Amino acid sequence: MSNKTTAIACSNIALIKYWGNFDARLRMPLNDSLSMNLDALTTQTTVEFEDALEQDVVVVNDAAADEKTWNRVREHLDRLRALAKISTHARVHSRNNFPSATGLASSASAFAALTLAGARAAGLALEERALSIVARQGSGSAARSIPSGFVEWLAATNVTSTSDQSYARQLMPPDAWDLRDVIAIVSRDAKKVGSSEGHALVNTSPFLGERISRLPTRYHRVRRELLNKNLKGMGTEIEAEAIELHLLAMTSRPPIFYWAPATVRVMDAVRQWREEGLQAYYTLDAGPNVHVLVEAKDADEVASRLRTFADVQDVIVSGAGGGARVNDAHLF
Repeated sequence: MSNKTTAIACSNIALIKYWGNFDARLRMPLNDSLSMNLDALTTQTTVEFEDALEQDVVVVNDAAADEKTWNRVREHLDRLRALAKISTHARVHSRNNFPSATGLASSASAFAALTLAGARAAGLALEERALSIVARQGSGSAARSIPSGFVEWLAATNVTSTSDQSYARQLMPPDAWDLRDVIAIVSRDAKKVGSSEGHALVNTSPFLGERISRLPTRYHRVRRELLNKNLKGMGTEIEAEAIELHLLAMTSRPPIFYWAPATVRVMDAVRQWREEGLQAYYTLDAGPNVHVLVEAKDADEVASRLRTFADVQDVIVSGAGGGARVNDAHLF
């Protein structure tokens, strides 16, 4: 069979975080989360199922995938093959336009693009919700990169929940709010502990129960202020949320430290800028790089200030991005 398909998907930045699973095998999260797709950070993936292949071939950023990545992609292709009732191996080429494994949700865009391209190449016509459910099983946050714009991911953590109840859906389209994410790249190095390992260790933190009990209040507050497009109203909450994620990581056994010295310097600077009247708020995923959320009118100023830091290697400015989509520009 041959039905080559290419898809592009955006990374996303979580406003309410995903950290820990109710069901690790199916990547059903412990809590609902909120995110914004990032139009400047994308993964492009081409998939073709080829009868002549004896095993799956996976190329990432123009190099053969390492064994860990190959196995993870193969497992995801197996999910799609099972749905399509085929056994044909696939050729997969994937390319990011931003650093991988540095806390910029590269697995979110990668598995969202792989899910859409793989499904179409296998002859599946899956709707958005079904694509989100499948993408979630490859990488939890990939569920949020399937819909467009500002997204909420429903956890479905009740003991009677089934996999099809945990999916992401659009909360607002990307053009609903001209919010910008100004990203300070303080490290391009792959993190030593991946997010999957972090999710597995979160239950060893003594603070997990406290987080879960308090999170619904924060979630609904941030969701409300997001819908109201009130950056000031949600800003301090998303900062607290980011610190809490890293608190859980640092208090896991063994502890996980994602921050770099420059991470703290940027966070301190953002708080200082706010005292001076510049409305900017930081958040972080599981990595050292800092996302600074501002309205569009302040993006250039914040980017300019971040570029003055000696230990900020690059600055990426992103608006809200669209959902996973098919593209004709094949990678092979």
